[in-house]
Amino acid sequence: MTYVNGFVTPVPSDGCDAYVAAAGEAWPLLAEYGALQMMENWGDKVPTGTRTDFARAVALQDGETVVFSWVLWPDRDTAERCEAAMHSDERFQTLSMPFDGARMIFGGFETVFHAGAGATGG
Repeated sequence: MTYVNGFVTPVPSDGCDAYVAAAGEAWPLLAEYGALQMMENWGDKVPTGTRTDFARAVALQDGETVVFSWVLWPDRDTAERCEAAMHSDERFQTLSMPFDGARMIFGGFETVFHAGAGATGG
């Protein structure tokens, strides 16, 4: 099954265009390393929780918006090869980062169920 890298990131609220441009800049490089899909989602209904929430997870500040993103890979090995290349392929060092990467949360996830359009199994 596929593998997903997921991200939650605080981005300046007036920086949506710069963020989208940076994502567009990164996509061809990720695709070259085997990424199947990339999705960037601008928060527009991100409620405050009673114990935790997206805003607290990234220490959201006034004037920032939560972005929820993921990159879909054919498998974990492909994702990890790309991650390793981020330290050796100089092209990754030149990508724009119009957000505070120190407050980004991220992780890798093995797909255990997939349904809907384009799903190949469950």
